[in-house]
Amino acid sequence: MFENKTVAVVVPCCNEETQIGGVLATMPDFVDCIIVVDDASTDETIEVVKDHIKKERGASRVVLIGHEINRGVGATIVTGYKEAAARKIDVTAIMDGDGQMDPDELHTLVRPVARGQADYAKGNRLFYRGVWDTMPKYRYLGNAFLSMLTKIASGYWHVTDSQSGYTAIGLNALQTIDLDGLYSRYGYPNDMLMRLNVFNFSVANLPVRPVYNVGEQSKIRLWKVVPTMSWMLFRRFCWRMKEKYVIRDFHPLVLFYLSAWVTSLAGAGLFVRLLWKWIADGRIPPMNALACGLCLISSIQFSLFAMWFDMEMNRDLKATIPTRGTGSESGPG
Repeated sequence: MFENKTVAVVVPCCNEETQIGGVLATMPDFVDCIIVVDDASTDETIEVVKDHIKKERGASRVVLIGHEINRGVGATIVTGYKEAAARKIDVTAIMDGDGQMDPDELHTLVRPVARGQADYAKGNRLFYRGVWDTMPKYRYLGNAFLSMLTKIASGYWHVTDSQSGYTAIGLNALQTIDLDGLYSRYGYPNDMLMRLNVFNFSVANLPVRPVYNVGEQSKIRLWKVVPTMSWMLFRRFCWRMKEKYVIRDFHPLVLFYLSAWVTSLAGAGLFVRLLWKWIADGRIPPMNALACGLCLISSIQFSLFAMWFDMEMNRDLKATIPTRGTGSESGPG
């Protein structure tokens, strides 16, 4: 237990036979339950987990759940979340089975949730001093781009490492959100933020050490992930606008966003007409150019006003937590 709160760690894994043993062996003592969810591995991952359980001589904290078919990392985490919610665990964290999450950092994420200072704690690798030298450059740049889009889509403008899966969530938040509706693939962390925002759950953004080159094999292909996730973010953003600012409590910022999209489309149409006239007649119609510029300026202004309103509405959802606190990491069982 951690300060008299039960703690579970969900370990999603798929073909991690070389890494999963180390993850289980280094799990902190204050963790009450380790929920390993295997996403249809084709290697010896399950056998490694079973061997670990046998070594614990019947007193293992490990619960092993297996998917018969590969369903994606998001769906794998949801399976673990459901198990933790069924057990009424107070705080549930995520640690991937590839060994890229430092177990010594777990108490940093669990502490604010256990103390009621935040509903959701998210590790931020980009706050780490040597991240540029530690994280592969293509992943750093892809992460930065998706994090920028996620700020707008989710409403959590203070979260700067949207792709980090090292998180901890409280039981109330876990029971409130629609787990079955979460994105099933690599966009899961982004979708989670948008669903939390609709219910005004507070999020702590905490620095964690990035871990690379420990034998992991990245399954992420940015050239496929970035376009797919950008489209997912747009769809979920529209859903958040509808749920939070239309259905639950109307706010005029949705009108500003709508105006921005309308003027953007109008400006794009006018720009196409301008090019066509220039190619066909060799001249640019002054009124066409003026209208196109006006639409562009209006679109930018409407967007900025909408984002500013959104920032103000979500300002109180930023949980400010000391990065290194004092006190016991564990409490009596």
